[in-house]
Amino acid sequence: MSLPQETIRRKRDGLTLTEAEIATFVEGITAETVTEGQAAAFAMAVFFRGLSLPERVALTRAMTASGTVLAWDLPGPVLDKHSTGGIGDTVSLALAPMVAACGGYVPMISGRGLGHTGGTLDKLASIPGYDVAPGLDRFQAVTRAVGCAIIGQTGDLAPADRRLYAIRDVSGTVESLDLITASILSKKLAAGLGGLVMDVKVGSGAFMAERDAARALAESIVTVANGAGLPTRALITDMDAPLASAAGNAVEVAYAIDYLTGRRREPHFHAVTLALCAEMLVLGGLCMGADTAAARLEDALVSGRAAEIFSRMVAMLGGPADLLERPERHLPRAPVVRKVRAEGVVASVATREIGLAVIGLGGGRTRPQDGIDPAVGFTDLARPGTASGILGIVHARDDAAAEAAEAALRAAYRLGKAPSVEPAVLERVE
Repeated sequence: MSLPQETIRRKRDGLTLTEAEIATFVEGITAETVTEGQAAAFAMAVFFRGLSLPERVALTRAMTASGTVLAWDLPGPVLDKHSTGGIGDTVSLALAPMVAACGGYVPMISGRGLGHTGGTLDKLASIPGYDVAPGLDRFQAVTRAVGCAIIGQTGDLAPADRRLYAIRDVSGTVESLDLITASILSKKLAAGLGGLVMDVKVGSGAFMAERDAARALAESIVTVANGAGLPTRALITDMDAPLASAAGNAVEVAYAIDYLTGRRREPHFHAVTLALCAEMLVLGGLCMGADTAAARLEDALVSGRAAEIFSRMVAMLGGPADLLERPERHLPRAPVVRKVRAEGVVASVATREIGLAVIGLGGGRTRPQDGIDPAVGFTDLARPGTASGILGIVHARDDAAAEAAEAALRAAYRLGKAPSVEPAVLERVE
C-alpha cells in the first residue's frame, strides 16, 4: 500500500506514478483517508509536473470507478456536452432540451462554479424547488420520460471527482490540463454515455487563454475519451467576451428561458449552442450532417418543443410548472439594480474580471463550503464592437456591493477602435 504523502512526493519530484499508486490515492480521496490538504498538495504537484498519457488514463479510470457507472436502455442515443467553462456560458440549459427535442437523451451531470467561471448547477439551484441532487432512480426516470435531466454529482457518481473538484476550485489548480481531463471524463464515463461533445473555451474569460493550450486540452480529452470507448469530438469556441449578455445564476436562467421561448436570441450565443447541438445529433446518428441537424434544431426552437421539454424537466425535478410563463414570479431578484453607462465603442473585454466581479457580489465561492447569492450578477453586458452606451446592468444585494461591481465592470472594459470579430466556433477536433 502506498502512503498518500509518498505519492505526493513522487509526483512533486517529477516521477511517473503507477496505476496502482493512482488508484490507491483516489480511493483515499473517496474514503476521506486522504485529507483535504493532501488532495490539494497532489493537485498542485500535478499542476506543475503534469501527467503522462497513461497516468491521465489511470486517473480518469480510477475516478470513474470510485462510484456507480450507469447503464441505459433507451430508444435513442445517450449524448452529452461539456464545457470547460466561461462567463455567461448558459448553453447547457438550452442545449439539453434542444437535443432531446430531436430524439437524443441527455443525462447531464453538471458542476458548481469553478474558479472565475459560473456553474450550471448553481444556476439551476436558483430555481425554487429544483432538486439538483436527486437519487439515481429519479435522475434516470426523468431522463427517460422527458429526454433530458440536468443534475449535480451525486454521492454515487464519481465521488472522488466531486471532492477533488471542490478542492481544485479554491487551491489555485483549476487550470491543470490533466485534472480537467480526468474530472470531465470521469463524470461522463460514469453517466454511461454513448457520445460526448466538448466545448473547449479559449480567450480572456477561459481557463485556456491561448489557442495552443485550448487545442492541447481538446486533443487530450478526445484522445483519452475515445481510448476509453467514449466517442468524443471537440469544438474550440471563443471566450474573449461573455458568451451570453448575462453573468450570474438566476439572471442566466432568465436568459436561457428568453432564448428557448424566442424572446431573445443573441447571435453569438445562438451560433455556439447550435454548433454544439448539431455535433451531438451527428455523433448520435440522428442526422447525417451539420446542416440537416441545424435545420432540425431551429425547428425544435421555433415550434416550442425545446421550451416545453425544459419546462417539463424543471417540473419533474421539483421546480415550478409555470417557470417559463412567469419567470419573474419565481426567480430571485436583487434589490439593487444599476445601469453602468459609458460612451464609446467596446474594443476589448477582460472577461475573467467580470467572473471575479460576480464572485465579489456573492454569486460565487472563495471556499468549498460557502453559500452563494443566486440573485446577483450582471445583465445586458456589451460585446466588443458595440456602442450602446451601456456596459451592463449590475444586480446587487446593497449599494456598497453595487458600487464595487460597477467599478470592476468599468475596469474590465476597454473603449476604443472596433476590433475584428472572431467567429463563435474557432476549430473542430476529432
